[in-house]
Parts: sequence; structure tokens; C-alpha cells
Amino acid sequence: MAKQTAGEDCTPKKCESCHLDCDSRKAIPKEEVNSYSSVKKVIGVISGKGGVGKSMVTSLLAQDMNGRGYRTAILDADLTGPSIPQGFGIHGRAESSAEGIVPALTKDGVKIMSINLLLENENQPVIWRGPIIGGAVKQFWTDVIWGDIDYMFVDMPPGTGDVALTVFQSLPVDGLVIVTSPQELVSMIVSKAVNMAQQMNVPILGIVENMAYIKCPDCGKEIKMFGESHVEETAAEFALPLLGRLPLDPKVAAAYDEGDIRLFDDHWDKKIGDAVEALK
Repeated sequence: MAKQTAGEDCTPKKCESCHLDCDSRKAIPKEEVNSYSSVKKVIGVISGKGGVGKSMVTSLLAQDMNGRGYRTAILDADLTGPSIPQGFGIHGRAESSAEGIVPALTKDGVKIMSINLLLENENQPVIWRGPIIGGAVKQFWTDVIWGDIDYMFVDMPPGTGDVALTVFQSLPVDGLVIVTSPQELVSMIVSKAVNMAQQMNVPILGIVENMAYIKCPDCGKEIKMFGESHVEETAAEFALPLLGRLPLDPKVAAAYDEGDIRLFDDHWDKKIGDAVEALK
């Protein structure tokens, strides 16, 4: 991609809200993680639109890597639609100490921080403007005592707005997993996420197609609820690997709603975790 240069009306103080890949923006330093923490790899999970199961993929991916023996964590950056704690049955408020905020811990040892853990009532809406939301995401990185983490997964809000920009500019993101569904708009939706990642120089690990099919409980036939998938053509269009295709499984959705999202071997595609594990 051709190098971009700042325009005549460029204001250095506004670099954090700019998308140009110029030397001034590159000079913005990454935020330092909490001094009591060490995070080896940061993986963003992103989608071009909502409703594709991005948070579920994030949860299952963290659960998978945790099951492989890695110390994992989830930073829930979807501040206006946080759902990560619900999937693991975590309620109540996070504790704090002089060193920082203590993340919640799932039954299997995955560390989690979400805005829902800081609200007096988890049903309370977050009605904040972009800069405040961006500041909160940074604080999840700088003020939370994560400890020693091998893989941190950042559950991003849908789209390519302020939070995505904040995460890409402030956190040392090592790779992205793009989650999509089999609808016909998939190419356009994926292209938005891909183009933003490329402009921000963030590597893309590949694409995960969620809700690709539903398996008949009687005969085992795969029924394509949304018609023929175009994800393979889309992956080829952007020269990205297709990491996996996940079914629409009512059992998994029910488990998430009930707060007991565990790894379903007949639902999860281990190749997704393999791609993360292979990241150097």
C-alpha cells in the first residue's frame, strides 16, 4: 500500500483521531500495560457489522487457548454492548486495590475485564461519547492487573469507529481475526475491516465464518440457513486464510445465555486456535 502523507490542515494533536498512515501518526506511542502485568500476544476479534457472533467466537477462542495450557484473558472493548461476562456467568462488580483493578476470573481461569463489571447495575446503559469510551478502553489496558498473560483477546465492537481506532493505536495488537456470516453482503462487510486493518498496519490472521450452517439433529445433514456461502471467494479476494466455519448451534447459544459457555468439540474448529498458536 502506498505511503500516505499528512495534509496541509493536519494538526499533530489530532493524530489519535486520524486514519492516515503517516510518520506523525506512527510516532504515537502505545500505551504501557499495567506495571503488574505482562501480555505476550494481543489478538483483536472484529466484525464489519453486528449480530455475527463475534463475542461468542472471542469467548470460545479464549476458552480453546486456555484449554491448551496458555494463560488467557479477554478485554471486552465493546463498551456499549458488553456480553462477555454473561457468557461465563460472571456478575457483580470487579474489585480494586492500590495497584489497580482486579479482573474477574472464569471457572476455567480466563481473566476478564468488561464495563459491566464496573457498573452498579449490569443493565445500566453506557451513554458515553466516543472520547470517553476510548479512554475507558485504554484504562482496561493500563489500570487492570492482568498478571502474566500469554494471549489476550480483545472483543471489539462492530464496525470501524472510535474504539477500533483506539485499540489499533493504543494497544500492541499482534493480529486480527475477522468474524463474518454467510449473507451476500459478506464481501463488502469484510472489506471494511480489512481496509481499516491495512491502513493501521495491523496483521490479519484470517476469517472465521460463523452461523455457516445448521446440522439436522436426525440425519446430520448441513442445512445452509442463509443460502450458499461466499466466504471462500471473499477470503481469496483479500488473500486471507479461511480459519474455520462454525455452525449455528442452539445448544451453544443457550449455554452462552445461561452463563456457561464451554468448548463444544462438535461446534468449535480447532484450526482457529491453531492460527493463533502459530503466531510468532
